[in-house]
Amino acid sequence: MSSRTKRTRLAACTIGLLTAATLALSTSPASASGTYSGLAYVYGAGVFADDWGNEGIVDTSHNTSSNATCLWQKVLYADGLLSASAIDGIFGSGTATATEKWQVLYDSAHTADGSAGQNTWTAAGTYLRNSSDSTDGNTVSYYRGYAHNISLSRDSSGYYHFYDGDGNARIAGYDYRTCS
Repeated sequence: MSSRTKRTRLAACTIGLLTAATLALSTSPASASGTYSGLAYVYGAGVFADDWGNEGIVDTSHNTSSNATCLWQKVLYADGLLSASAIDGIFGSGTATATEKWQVLYDSAHTADGSAGQNTWTAAGTYLRNSSDSTDGNTVSYYRGYAHNISLSRDSSGYYHFYDGDGNARIAGYDYRTCS
């Protein structure tokens, strides 16, 4: 075999390997994947215990700057993994690290990847409670965290509301950020 043929084959193999590596790195992590409701807000209906089972992804690449991210940061704060001053609605490296720690502690059935996707939101939803500290009924009152509880409500349209750091009521939306 000539050296030219060997170089051509080597170049083709190199291009193939680089393409495969690029595709592998660009895919979403498995634990962040899932069936997303497609709604613009963190949403629920009926019994609230399963409300967060079809939420979208918030991470360093998806909905990075949003009120949904702010709500997720409040969950991390409630579980003692993020300070109150770090709740800004921007999913940066600190939020990613805290999310990965949260996944190790509270969602051990799935891979800890630092991305809050369907599986992570579903696991967090198991800590939603009503005023009687129960998962029953249609009225959610708070998220029961390890370190703090955070007040939540679900309006008649099914959208989740929370209070930001300034005490303002906010709707947990994916495509805008008004929280502080």
